[in-house]
Amino acid sequence: MTIRILGLGNVLMGDDGFGPCVIHHLASRWEFPAGVEVQDLGTPGLDLIPFLAGAEVVILVDTVKAAGAPGDVRRYEKGDILRHPPSPRVSPHDPGVQEALLALEFTGQAPREVVLLGAIPATVEMSTSLTPALRAAVPVLAGRVVEELERLGVVARPRSSPDTGQAWWQRGGETA
Repeated sequence: MTIRILGLGNVLMGDDGFGPCVIHHLASRWEFPAGVEVQDLGTPGLDLIPFLAGAEVVILVDTVKAAGAPGDVRRYEKGDILRHPPSPRVSPHDPGVQEALLALEFTGQAPREVVLLGAIPATVEMSTSLTPALRAAVPVLAGRVVEELERLGVVARPRSSPDTGQAWWQRGGETA
């Protein structure tokens, strides 16, 4: 089974970098078996299609627009994502999840299962740091990803030596 865990978001826009932060957290603290891919996609827009195509299960990690407090975690399934028609894309950075899924459904290449795990952002403005609410939600949502894998019968193992360093975009003037 091919499972893709994909982080979406712009690390230069504060809480919008939540998806990449969760992916960094997962990759630095967990080992995943063959068949599980963990990737930070940034802001792929409609270029999301090749990352979804051919996978049996996709777990997307992003911020979500929903009622609630900043840092609240939400879970959506494929049907929830496709329930409403796509809204107009107002930015080339909009993830294009609905459009990508609809295109793949049309061609018969859509993932069997899609889960979107997200957190409600406090603010999205120029910054390479998350707000406290989203920073606290990173390990919570990473744990939810591991739970989704367990639900699918896939075991992720904690790394014996986790890398607790900062992601490249949080290191200031250092180069990676």
